[in-house]
Amino acid sequence: MLSLQGTVQKSEMGAGTWALVASTGETYEIHRGAPQELLQNGLKVQVEGTVRQDVMTMAMIGPVLEVKRFEVIS
Repeated sequence: MLSLQGTVQKSEMGAGTWALVASTGETYEIHRGAPQELLQNGLKVQVEGTVRQDVMTMAMIGPVLEVKRFEVIS
């Protein structure tokens, strides 16, 4: 399980997708099916999840992150 802090961003790559820009500078594509409460542009969060090696996307903006749990931070 991966634990990251970062900011949620809406990306217009491909058909449009959501990304987590981690505090380390890495960008992860948020896997479809993520909670709606997470999908807010500019939301700062602590996320726990798994990088999906078995998923490819049209946007290809970074590894696909399946979010298991998240917490809004200030």
